[in-house]
Amino acid sequence: MSNSYATNGSRPTSRWKRFVKSNLLTFLTVIGVFGGTTLGLMLKNSSEPWTQREVMYIQYPGDLFLRMLKCLIVPLLVSSITSAIGSLDLSMSKKIAFRAIVYYFTTTICAVVLGIILVSTIRPGSGPNVGSMKGKAATRQVLTADTLLDLIRNLFPPNIIQATMFQFRTILVPPENATDVPLQKYRITSEFTEGTNVLGLVMFSVVLGACIGKMREAGKPLQGLFETLSEAMMIITSWVIWISPIGVFFLVAAKLLEMASFTEVLGQLGWYFMTVMLGLVLHGFGTISVIFFMTTRKLAFPYIAQMSQVLATAFGTGSSSATMPITIRCLDNMGIDPRVTRFVIPVGATINMDGTALYEAVAALFIAQLRHIPLSFGHIVAVSVTATAASIGAAGIPQAGLITMVMVLDTVGLPAEDVTIIIAVDWLLDRFRTTINVMCDALGTILVNSLSKNDLASTPNEILEAEPHELVELRQDCNEKE
Repeated sequence: MSNSYATNGSRPTSRWKRFVKSNLLTFLTVIGVFGGTTLGLMLKNSSEPWTQREVMYIQYPGDLFLRMLKCLIVPLLVSSITSAIGSLDLSMSKKIAFRAIVYYFTTTICAVVLGIILVSTIRPGSGPNVGSMKGKAATRQVLTADTLLDLIRNLFPPNIIQATMFQFRTILVPPENATDVPLQKYRITSEFTEGTNVLGLVMFSVVLGACIGKMREAGKPLQGLFETLSEAMMIITSWVIWISPIGVFFLVAAKLLEMASFTEVLGQLGWYFMTVMLGLVLHGFGTISVIFFMTTRKLAFPYIAQMSQVLATAFGTGSSSATMPITIRCLDNMGIDPRVTRFVIPVGATINMDGTALYEAVAALFIAQLRHIPLSFGHIVAVSVTATAASIGAAGIPQAGLITMVMVLDTVGLPAEDVTIIIAVDWLLDRFRTTINVMCDALGTILVNSLSKNDLASTPNEILEAEPHELVELRQDCNEKE
């Protein structure tokens, strides 16, 4: 009796410990946000205003955290995309691979466009100037055509090493001793500005990954290198993310000291939060569901209802990679062909980040609105393309979107430090956008399985017995059979 009581009595405690352990990063991030807010408000209410140097001292630990994030951009982006594209076993079924990639690309574009429409309509960042939030960056005289052409030029960098540090852009120089001259008659020059050329790296990584996949056995060593590098970078990223509560604490405190009106910014963050949430709901239960119905002639909601454990795990962990084994197990129980499940889900967990793409597009335009920096059509297109490309390279771990968010801000010339403006609500939005990402992956797997029934029937009908965590062995087994 006593042993039974002791055992039963210890269960709630062990469950509570497991809950705290699995959500420790979230708790620490929340503590960092509230602690930084408290410290910032206390220091702001001091008798004398804080000088720029004093604010710099407060922000210094947060700057170190941001530098760590920036350092991870290039290796994380190149390794994750190259390994994901290189692992596509196109020989198993080129149609299955093609359908999966088209689905992922379509939903990501839809998410970015929806986000831009919402943030441009609602304008959550519009309002009075908020201290240092007013844009001080010099505007650059450039035509929309030049911006679009620069996007294409940056897709094909002349030097891949240079692309890790510089971006190409067109410069229009006005004629000497001339006034009221239209931009079309300005002298055209160019320069390489400091900043990672994300588009060029993505293009290079996709081409390299496709080449490695085509090489089959000969490309295995190089594929293994990028897979190992990708895993290593995800581990390092997880280490850096654990430093985020400390970085957030000092960044939020310093940002509050710079603001003239904390109440105004708090109200604008509320509108920003609602804009992102509205976009995620409309995309998850609207856009994706419509695409699912149009292709399968079935409603998505019955399938979503069977994913309660998957969606709860995605929300609780904030990680699409951590949810992947549970997603595969759930789809297996729903009768989805394991060959499709073990092919589409791992790729989707790497390159399909609809919620992240929508969030980054909204966040970039929100910060520009907050700083009162007008963005041209070319800049909005740049945000769309970069948010799509950056979401492909987003690691499937909690709050990794902060890294790719820096890429999007750099594209439109906004300071990377402005990511701290939205970081106060990022920890919560990260949970919701991860849930949308995982749901999109699962529905995409069901969609591809429905469209590929004939192709699956024409191939040897062997049920792959690999466990969800044994995903790498799947490709090896397929190559050995060939």
